[in-house]
Amino acid sequence: MSWQSDWAYNKYWVMAHSQNAYNEIRTLAKNNHWDEKKEQEYQQIVQSLENVEPTKATLVTAYQHIWGYFKKIATSEEKQQYLKLLDYLSPENDNLGAFLTQLTDKYQVKYLQNSRIIIEIKEQNK
Repeated sequence: MSWQSDWAYNKYWVMAHSQNAYNEIRTLAKNNHWDEKKEQEYQQIVQSLENVEPTKATLVTAYQHIWGYFKKIATSEEKQQYLKLLDYLSPENDNLGAFLTQLTDKYQVKYLQNSRIIIEIKEQNK
C-alpha cells in the first residue's frame, strides 16, 4: 500500500485523536517527497495514537471535515440533526460518528467508506 492510500485510510482517524499528530504527518508529506525514514516516522506517529483517546475538540475537528462531504447534499433535516448532535458531542456521548457513518453509506462516499474512522465506528456500533 502506498503511503498516500495509507494516509487516506488513516487521515480522519488521526485527526480525531490528535491535531498535533495530524499536522506532523502533513509536514512529513510536504513536497511529495517520501522515503523510508519518513515512512517509519509516519508509522510511529500512527501507532503512538492507538492508546490516545479522542477529546471533544479533536472529534469536532475530524467530524467537521467529514461533514464537509455532505454539507451541500444533505437534506435540511440531516443538517439539523448534524448540528444537534454536534452540540451534544463528547467522547462519552458520540452519536455524531454513527450519524456520519449512516450518511457515508446513504450518499455512497467511497473515500469515507474506506476510511479507518468510519470503519471503526461501524464496528463499534454492530
